[in-house]
Amino acid sequence: MSTKVLRCAVYTRVSSDAGLEQEFNSLDAQREAAEAYIKSQTHEGWRLLRERFDDGGFSGGSLDRPALQSLIEQVRRRRIDIVVVYKVDRLTRSLADFAKLVELFDAQGVSFVSVTQAFNTTNSMGRLTLNVLLSFAQFEREVTGERIRDKIAASKKKGIWMGGAVPYGYRVENRKLLVVEEEAANVRLIFDLYLQRGSVRSVQQDLANRKIKTRPRQLSTGRTIGSIHFTNGPISHILRNRLYLGEIRHKDKHWPGEHAAIINSMIFDEVQTKLAAQRRYALSDRADSQSPLAGKLFNAASERMSPGYAVKSGIRYRYYISTSAMQSRPRDADLVHRVPAEALEQATCAVLEGRYFAQIERVVVHPDRLDITTAVNLDDADSAPETIIIPWSKPLTTRHKELLQPADFVHSLRPMEGDERMRLLRSMATARNWLAEIIAEGTDFAAIAAREQKSQRAVRMTLSLAFLDPRLIKAAIAGVLPRGYGVSRMFDLPPLFDDQWLALGLTRPPL
Repeated sequence: MSTKVLRCAVYTRVSSDAGLEQEFNSLDAQREAAEAYIKSQTHEGWRLLRERFDDGGFSGGSLDRPALQSLIEQVRRRRIDIVVVYKVDRLTRSLADFAKLVELFDAQGVSFVSVTQAFNTTNSMGRLTLNVLLSFAQFEREVTGERIRDKIAASKKKGIWMGGAVPYGYRVENRKLLVVEEEAANVRLIFDLYLQRGSVRSVQQDLANRKIKTRPRQLSTGRTIGSIHFTNGPISHILRNRLYLGEIRHKDKHWPGEHAAIINSMIFDEVQTKLAAQRRYALSDRADSQSPLAGKLFNAASERMSPGYAVKSGIRYRYYISTSAMQSRPRDADLVHRVPAEALEQATCAVLEGRYFAQIERVVVHPDRLDITTAVNLDDADSAPETIIIPWSKPLTTRHKELLQPADFVHSLRPMEGDERMRLLRSMATARNWLAEIIAEGTDFAAIAAREQKSQRAVRMTLSLAFLDPRLIKAAIAGVLPRGYGVSRMFDLPPLFDDQWLALGLTRPPL
């Protein structure tokens, strides 16, 4: 029976280059001992590779050595079966690095032998020794990790900023967070808008209308990211981030930080209460949600359309909405961005002729048709998938009121949503009450802002609603304003009534 040939590579290293010019130096001595050991194992099939892997004048504290890197490359190419060294510390002096190398050797089926020590992973005793060393290496890593975690916890308990992505509204100087007033004003605006509207999506749309963007950031590669419109995720993160209270978070605990707060605790707590209430409602409602086309529905731009709903007069209406519409981003008017769920599902179900929705792989909604791709041919289960094209158009929305029309309208208008209308009416009433208070009692903006826990700018913007054309107020009460003409669009309009209608782009009705 022939013995399998095992290719052996000898690795040698010395930390100093002193004496390497000698005819027989330390590297030669290590190699000679290793070659003699390999020769003694000839009967086991060991054969010496003539390629030399010698690192003269390199420390064992790092893996950044030319000969070692060449050895590693040959191991990865599976050109070596056994790595032989004079002593373990010739390969590395770091247990962590040693563990990495042995992991690589094991993955490639390579054994490791130390000539002068009882260390040979080709036998069971050598593997036992290896496991002991690796256990100590793991212990060293865990102890080091614990020390780092303890240091971070102690530092955060003292309110020290420990690095990471710099939050919007702050900058870092000498490892401390300092307020960037321009960004801080936007953070306060986000909190104020959310308290007024109660909707992250509405806040996102308002920020986009104001052309407020995220902070640009340059990566180490030189590429610049950021400087885009805020989306729902970053806005939600800002609204929940206790760092804006002047606190530092560590796991589930918060400590007073060294940095200045941007938001006061009353406003922050009010926002958290509203967010928690909305989350409870969303989670309880989601459990009953049935949207069989979820994850399978797209518009013609391959943009995913997700399930959503609206509640009007106690009745829930389901729909599917595109990502860009959900986040109020600019979108192509020629594409479909919102469709009633029931009508779409009925049309799709009719094509399946009673079969399960699970057989659908993809549905693409066009303005004039549906492209339905099934997992298999509906008439022949053994054939390839097929795409069925059926004529379809989005059902028209019935309106009971004649809406005010923008001067340049093209598409069919939809009425203002009920919650948007109620926010506008409440804000108008608040504005008129504040104006009456200012006239009668001489109260100033600062006093109202302090009492209402709002910024003075938010108070001024709300007060501007007290000077709207009475016909605008009447239109809001009657519910004939189009969708999108809510509170933020009515803020800070010109003082003359005719100019207000021009600024809104609406056709002014007769008296």
